[in-house]
Parts: sequence; C-alpha cells; structure tokens
Amino acid sequence: MSKNPDIAIEVENLHRFFGGLKAVDGVSFQIPKGAVVGFVGANGAGKTTTMRILATLDYPSSGRVSVLGHNVVLRPQEVRRQLGWVPDSFGTYEHMSVVEYLDFFARAYNFKGADREQRVREVMDFTDLGVLGSRMINKLSKGQGQRLCLGRALLHDPAVLILDEPAAGLDPKARVELKHLIRILAEEGKTILISSHILSELGEMCDTLLFIDKGKIVHHGTAEALQRGTEEVTFFDVQVSRDPEKLREWAMVNAHVSLAEERKDGARIQIHSIDTVVIGSVLRRMIQDGLEVVEFRREERNLEDAFIDMLGKLDGK
Repeated sequence: MSKNPDIAIEVENLHRFFGGLKAVDGVSFQIPKGAVVGFVGANGAGKTTTMRILATLDYPSSGRVSVLGHNVVLRPQEVRRQLGWVPDSFGTYEHMSVVEYLDFFARAYNFKGADREQRVREVMDFTDLGVLGSRMINKLSKGQGQRLCLGRALLHDPAVLILDEPAAGLDPKARVELKHLIRILAEEGKTILISSHILSELGEMCDTLLFIDKGKIVHHGTAEALQRGTEEVTFFDVQVSRDPEKLREWAMVNAHVSLAEERKDGARIQIHSIDTVVIGSVLRRMIQDGLEVVEFRREERNLEDAFIDMLGKLDGK
C-alpha cells in the first residue's frame, strides 16, 4: 500500500463476497486529499458495500483499504477518529431532541464541559439547526434529518467524509441546501466521497467521478471526459408545433438518428455524427417529411446518457 502523504483514500484489489455473491470484485482507486469524488452505480453495484468498508463497518474478503494511511482492518480506531460517515438512513431516538442527540454523540467523542457545548453549537449553526434544537428528532423533515446526520458526522471535525446517498428523498430546496453545505466543506479542504443517483448534481459538485458496475470500477475521471466519450454523437432538443408522437416515430426509423428522450412538445434526439453536413441533412429530412419543427437546439450530452451508454457497451449492447 502506498504511503503517499497526498492520498486520503486508497483501495487496492478490494473484494467482498456474501456467500456466492461478489458484491465488490477487485476494486482499486485512489483519492487525493481535498478532492470531492462522486461514486456512481446502479442499486446492487457495490457502492454501499465499498463505502461501509471504508467506514470500518464491514470487513473486506480480501484486498487492502486505507484512510489517511491507516489500514481500515488493522487500525479502525485511527480511521474513525479522522472520518465522518453519513449513511443513507440513520437511527433516531423517539424521545430525544436535536440538541440532546448531538450532545450525546459529542460526549462519545470525549468532548467535555464548555468545549462540548461550544462544539454542538458550532455544528448546529453550520447545519442551520439552531432554531430546531428543542425539536424531537422523529419530528424532523427528511432534509432536516439529513442535516442532523451530517452534523453528527462533523462533530469531531474529520478530514474525510463519506456520504452515502445524502440527497435521496430530499425536495429541491433541501437538495440545494445540502449541496451548499458540501461546497463549504470542500472549500475547507475536506476529502469527500459522495454517492448519489442524481448524476447532474454530482457533475456540478465533484472533481472526478467513480463509476462502479457489478462490483468493478468502470470509469474514474472527470464528468467532462465521461460526457465527451469516444463516440462522435450530437444531441438536439427538437420541438414541433403539433403531433410530437410523429417526431418520435420518425427519429426511431431514420438513418443517423435515435430517440434519446421523449418530451412534451417533441423529443431529445441523438444524431450519430458531429459533421455539420450530416446534421443539416437530418434537419432537412425532418422538414421534407412534413414535421412542423419550431425549434432545433443543440444540447450537451448529459451524464445520464453517458452512464447508460457506458453500461450498454459493458453489456455488449
């Protein structure tokens, strides 16, 4: 295992088996200190198992994993001192308020007296829970609960944060608030590994993306590199004045064109070329075939398209 002081997380040939199931199959990656990395994969791909091993909540079947140079199996206490864990769901205590909950965990981290009160107050201020201190935690909204879980993970001021689907089930306002907190933590230099199904948000927040499929890492790089891909394709938002179904049917049977997404007044289509001559010929064929096109606007290839295309290639489709 490398002892590079600039590396925060290092995973080398990690395997995790549950009976005959390979949940994690030879995963290797490094995350430098201060990086924000998105961890992406379908349900059952191995994300949560990998994150739980990093958080010392599960054991690898084989392979080596370290956080800030500490082996997660041999030195779990050292890892826990420097790591904050935000699971996709966390337990609540029916008769405990927000401030009591945070105070309980501050005691567990050995904060005492005035220092404990100050640290709890700082975390509540950062996560915007100050006005909710007396509220019972089983009465919090989903977004408030996620901020409380993040606050708990921040009490001991960890250098590394692992967040498993922190935005799952949040309304748009709560997602924006959570994204703002993550951005502040990144600016403070914390290393953050965050999983999410909302790929567009990960692309905005993260320096690089890790994609895992069937227990294997299939991409580790920037969102831009993934979106660019290796194929020469162009996406367009096409709107028609009437009968959008006719456009969708047309896209599925014409050369160089495929239907990427149905939309209310038309469709998002994929043209299998970046040549302006080919693109122009597609537009001309639309008009010649009687489609009443009112808008033909080029769009960037989004992360969802790139992810689906990549999985399709891996499956041989």
